[in-house]
Amino acid sequence: MTSTSSTLVLTLLLAVGLVFFLRAASKDRTTTVEVRSSKPPLEVLDCLSTWLQQRGWMAEASDPDQRSLRFRGQVRSSAVLAGLLSLLGAVGAGCLGLVIRQVQPALGWWPLLLMLLGPLAGLIYSRRAARAETVELRLISHDLATGSALRLRAHRDELIAIELELGPRLGLFSDANLLSSPI
Repeated sequence: MTSTSSTLVLTLLLAVGLVFFLRAASKDRTTTVEVRSSKPPLEVLDCLSTWLQQRGWMAEASDPDQRSLRFRGQVRSSAVLAGLLSLLGAVGAGCLGLVIRQVQPALGWWPLLLMLLGPLAGLIYSRRAARAETVELRLISHDLATGSALRLRAHRDELIAIELELGPRLGLFSDANLLSSPI
């Protein structure tokens, strides 16, 4: 009986881990970074705008007084991750059903029906991860001698893509190195 109760505790910890993984997988990771370029601001903003529109972002607003541009896009959830989470949820719920079956044999095999709750994990992830997001570009300073400085506010993955794809072309550099961040 002792091993069964410890197995029950470990199985419940597995369920708690799945809940925290679901929360982390669909967490908003919007970040703000300041980026500098030796290129003129019009060239940098034009290149960033064109690149964002090619990736499916729609220009939503521009404010000449604030020197800012805002783009909106719909982010989709990962079908592979949703499937994996559904599978993990089904296996975890099945394990919980087996442990409950061992602790309460009078219930018969009914606790194994908990496996049917597995796809709920993928559904929850899909609904939480699919959302509208924005990319904001704001010109902080522009000087012909030093180039331009921008403040970018976007999802962390989008900022990494900008750094990887446009960084060399536009000579972008910043203090915050997104590529070496552990999160």
